[in-house]
Amino acid sequence: MTSELYRQHIVWRRVSNDRAARYVCYERLCDSRFSVQSCDFYSLPGDRDVVRQLEDQAVELFIETDPVERSGSFATLIEAIAAFDIGFESTTDDLPTA
Repeated sequence: MTSELYRQHIVWRRVSNDRAARYVCYERLCDSRFSVQSCDFYSLPGDRDVVRQLEDQAVELFIETDPVERSGSFATLIEAIAAFDIGFESTTDDLPTA
């Protein structure tokens, strides 16, 4: 069985003095194209249980759906994140925070 190989990239964005966004991104190694799987928001003070839940969810999402199928593929991480942000702009405030 042949399957794609991916390298995970974690990209952080400071949202405010007490909030950050963490993008879980993947690079498909066969063509160096980038996809964003998810974006999670973290707030101070942090909650370890929520952090563990988000980590578990990232693994589940990767196993369930190929990252390229989930959000497309792009030449750079910046392009992938910009496309992800546009596609999910209306729902980002409703995401759980850690």
